[in-house]
Amino acid sequence: MYPELAKCPRSLLVCEKSNFEHEKSRHDTHVSKHYFNHKVSVVIPECGALSSRLASVINNFSKYFLVKNLPVYEFLDKDFLKNVVWNGALYALSYKTSIDQDNTIALLPSSQLILSVDKDTYEQLGLEGKPSQYNHRQPMRYVVTIDLTDKSMDPEGKRYQRVLSCLKERVPLKSDFLLGRHNSGADGDKALQSLLSRYQWKEHRPVVSSHTLKDLPCPSLHALDLRGDQRSCDPHSFLEWLGAVSAGVSCDNTAASFLSTYVCPEPQTLVSQALHCTVSGLLLPEDIYSLLQELRRYFDEPKFTSWLSLTVHGFMDSPVSWGDAEHGFHKGGENFYNFVLFKNQDYWLHMGTGSHDRCPP
Repeated sequence: MYPELAKCPRSLLVCEKSNFEHEKSRHDTHVSKHYFNHKVSVVIPECGALSSRLASVINNFSKYFLVKNLPVYEFLDKDFLKNVVWNGALYALSYKTSIDQDNTIALLPSSQLILSVDKDTYEQLGLEGKPSQYNHRQPMRYVVTIDLTDKSMDPEGKRYQRVLSCLKERVPLKSDFLLGRHNSGADGDKALQSLLSRYQWKEHRPVVSSHTLKDLPCPSLHALDLRGDQRSCDPHSFLEWLGAVSAGVSCDNTAASFLSTYVCPEPQTLVSQALHCTVSGLLLPEDIYSLLQELRRYFDEPKFTSWLSLTVHGFMDSPVSWGDAEHGFHKGGENFYNFVLFKNQDYWLHMGTGSHDRCPP
């Protein structure tokens, strides 16, 4: 094996502890600013099935659309700008484009259009941008950010006409796109349907999977011990355990297993059952926040467990991670966050990225 392949890629994990009812808690901001999410996982120890209320929240996650060969200039259509983009809550992400190889595009609910393009495309496009933070010695990639709510982008203005001309005539960028919108109004629905009618598209709903794990070794967690100094395992070990559970890796290191020697970190307990539920697709922050709020109510009635977990994974090839912070792939493209919720409304928040990302907010 090459020595380089054995090296673990650098990653960054930010951890914080707070209480949902604290006036300075930023849990809502962390959720709302992580725009492009493809998978949500919930782990609840000592639980065998989703409650009716949790199931209702999950089954009501917003639908989304896959649109084929959609030109970027369509986002600048006057009617679409007025009734969809400027009203906020529109999420658009180029589909199956690699952030380190292809031209990757995103439209944020803040009405910012992000173009992460290679050097040749940038030079032909003629729009002002900045070199990517994750270039080598010479800039080979550029990021163009266009604020569609800026006064200069009024459809009657010169800058709007210039941007439209660059995207429509100089370099007609197009891609397959995932589109999602939360709480569309009548005019927004009409404008969105008008756009879809001009292209090949398909409606999707998030895919839900749920199963019960029996006799699961489970870490012991205590709300006050975020760092794992005394009564809890450390954050890295806990997240590794969550990954093993999600991947179906056995945590008991039995002598008959030739696939894994992984064991649950100490301190640990054996729970008779645990629920593992996943949702995948283009998952909107508004729906994830609704799920988080419902999970907070899980402890309103007495439960055998003192904690539960919610993990949210961002798209590996999204041009942004949190807010408009540039995201890079490097070796893994990870950008995720995890909430551990406790009975008393305390929570831990873990935010993880790779080496090609800014520090999470």
